Parts: sequence; structure tokens; C-alpha cells
Amino acid sequence: MSAIRSLLICTLLALSGAAFAQATTPSTEQMIQQLRTPPRLRSLRNLTVEAVPADAGGSAVQATGVAQAQERPSLSLSIQFDFDSSRIRAESLAALSNLASALSSDALLNSRFVIEGHTDAKGNAEYNRKLSDQRAAAVRDLLVSKGIAADRLVAVGKGSSEPANPQVPLAAENRRVKIVNLD
Repeated sequence: MSAIRSLLICTLLALSGAAFAQATTPSTEQMIQQLRTPPRLRSLRNLTVEAVPADAGGSAVQATGVAQAQERPSLSLSIQFDFDSSRIRAESLAALSNLASALSSDALLNSRFVIEGHTDAKGNAEYNRKLSDQRAAAVRDLLVSKGIAADRLVAVGKGSSEPANPQVPLAAENRRVKIVNLD
């Protein structure tokens, strides 16, 4: 009886996980909007004036020719892998299919991307970096199999070095794949 009960519980958890993944999967259009680079405009708006501490006889205002660097457009996805593996689970295929469609869109067709693998802080840091590297490569390979040119994608494992939630190093949101537009 307990074996049947365990099987039933595992089945329900798997189904609820798949339903959760479907409910939280961004659409292709949402991914395009998130990854699109803002248009570059030519103007004098790159000239900024900043207040700086006045030194002896110096001015308290300094003009700089470069605006503060903006963060590149990116998208974090919760991609599920088999435990201690780089094998992508079935419940993540819909999100990756949407990502392949987004990367194939006219809006992103000429852009290059970094696929970053991230882990939580559980376990050895070097092991986590290698596993995250393998997982990023698995996502890249899947995207290439869906028609995305390999020279547009770079896979990098970050391990637990850049947590999404630094206050809780073991949090589930730290285990993710982040897509960053390089252009």
C-alpha cells in the first residue's frame, strides 16, 4: 500500500511541477520584449553632470562624456534538470521552445547571446561551476538543435557566484539559466 501511495504522490508532484512550469513560462513575445536592446539614439544626452567632492581650489561639478553603463537586456528562466545532471527535464521544453522562437524573431535575429548557468550555494563551489557550465551548454545545444546558429550563442557556467537571492544562498531562484543579449 505504501508503494502505491508513494507512486501516487510522486506522480502528483510531477504533474503539479509541469503545471507550474507551464503557468510560469513566459511567452515568445514576452521574451522578445525582455531581450530586445533599446534603440541607440544619437544625441547629447550622453553628457552628464555629476557633483563630486570639492578639493582645494577645485570645482564641485564635473562633466563626463559617458553616461553610466546600462545593464544588458537579459532574461532568467527556471530550467529544470535531472538531479546532479545536465539533462533538461520535459517540463522545461516549452520555455526553451519559446526562447528558440524569440531568438529566431526578426527583432533578435542579428543579436548574440550568453547563456549563463547558475546554481545555489549547496555543495562544492568548483563542482557547482562545472555543473552550471554543463547545463548552460545543454541549453545552448538544445537551442542549436531548434535552428539557432551556434555562433550566436556562448555558454558559461557561473556556479553560485552570482545568486539571484544573495540573502538566501540555497534559494531555488538561484538555480536558473540567464540569457543575456550581447548587442
